[in-house]
Amino acid sequence: MNPLRSDQIRGNWAALVLPIDADDRIDFARLADEIDVLVASGVDGLYSNGTTAEFYNQTEAEFDAIHALFAEKCAATGMPFQIGVSHMSPAISLERLRRVRDLHPGAVQVILPDWFPPTDAEAIAFLERMADASAPVGLVLYNPPHAKRKLQPEEIGRLADAVPALLGVKVAGGDADWYARMKAAAPDLSLFVAGHTLATGWGRGAHGAYSNVACLHPRAAQRWTDQMHTDLPAALELETRIQAFMRDCIHPFISDQGYSNQAVDKLLMAVGGWCDVGTRLRWPYRWIPLSEADRLRPIARDLLPEFFV
Repeated sequence: MNPLRSDQIRGNWAALVLPIDADDRIDFARLADEIDVLVASGVDGLYSNGTTAEFYNQTEAEFDAIHALFAEKCAATGMPFQIGVSHMSPAISLERLRRVRDLHPGAVQVILPDWFPPTDAEAIAFLERMADASAPVGLVLYNPPHAKRKLQPEEIGRLADAVPALLGVKVAGGDADWYARMKAAAPDLSLFVAGHTLATGWGRGAHGAYSNVACLHPRAAQRWTDQMHTDLPAALELETRIQAFMRDCIHPFISDQGYSNQAVDKLLMAVGGWCDVGTRLRWPYRWIPLSEADRLRPIARDLLPEFFV
């Protein structure tokens, strides 16, 4: 596809998630089926190799096979797509980027080097070299709350000023003051926030989400995102129920039982039941048993009937 501009990176983007077999291998047949379902769901775009795709736990041969399949299916259907080349090693991240250029993603997602937190100068040097390698395709910076260096709006603004190829950021979001600071510091960046806060964020200037809510059901998440354009109060009401479900039923797996974010994302997919991916994570990380999805599904159906139409 053609390189995206920052003002074209908008809305509800759904994540690619890896189906893992009992022998710890990626099930590429189920992965192909998942991509087909995501494309058919009509989301605004797809992205690969975020945290929930376990980018940190792939061989380079697997990375190449995943993205050959992903790019082929997206290109064949005209689905906008971004490729994540993130890795804790900047050298490996750069090599991943060089290998996906010919797949023609709309943008490339990166994290800052993550073994030791970089200074401003080091972060700029990293992004400049990545931008040179990706040109004319731009970069989206993924800076989650668990990053070694969690950037403040003013720091994001300095990176955007120094690296014009930086098109957008994926961050957790914040309060009204945080949004005002982001608007002042980086007004031209595409701003993507946590999916379960998107309606509030939309009203404060966010442009979309690389969405955990799409894990529960991508088509329902798209309907909710579209609703923000036409009936924001109704979208905010649905957000309160989404957040209640996350708070009461999903977050305790993280806060009380120590599961990872990617484990609960796969649990959400199993609760939604729209695709056969399973909840298994790759060694050495624990996954949540499928029986928990069976337990939570009636609760989700009662609280969020919009996601089970």
